[in-house]
Amino acid sequence: MSKSKTSVEPVRCGWASAEPIYVRYHDEEWGVPVYDDRVLFEFLVLEGAQAGLSWLTILKKREAYRKAFDEFDARKVARYGAAKIAALMADAGIVRNHLKIESAVKNARAFLDVQNEFGSFCDYQWRFVDGKPLQTSVKTLYDIPARTEISDAFSKDLKKRGFNFVGSTIVYAHMQAVGMVNDHVEACFRRASVAKLAKRR
Repeated sequence: MSKSKTSVEPVRCGWASAEPIYVRYHDEEWGVPVYDDRVLFEFLVLEGAQAGLSWLTILKKREAYRKAFDEFDARKVARYGAAKIAALMADAGIVRNHLKIESAVKNARAFLDVQNEFGSFCDYQWRFVDGKPLQTSVKTLYDIPARTEISDAFSKDLKKRGFNFVGSTIVYAHMQAVGMVNDHVEACFRRASVAKLAKRR
């Protein structure tokens, strides 16, 4: 009779609950450096939509957001008018908050302006960490800040350029999501592998 092997779950950051979609996001995306403008715009919109809600709620609506916002094509979103905004307000798959939806459209226009000025939003955004992900040293979730001086500066500059829903706390969450900072706790199995990705750009 063969013995069944008991699989041992790897150690993860404490916020990664047993919810499969949350675990997958933590294991595959969170903290991985992103240099694709479309993905950066997607995270900006989703982080803004998350304000006042849980990130898990947004992750569950992510596919609906991609469909509703033309796969986060900033050029298309920037052209949304009143009729499209009304249609989005009727879409049960996303967060139906008028301010957040209008903000996504406004941010798309500001996003295009940044692209025109810097060549890409990626080049603009990564300037705030000199093009290289920050490697923090955090033992527990309590060691992770809600904002930093860098997120303060990034947030202030985004607001100056016309972006909405980009307070420093939201911006720091964005920085964590797209790998500008590696905030996986020291015991997390993803910490070392994510740190290695910092050298690939």
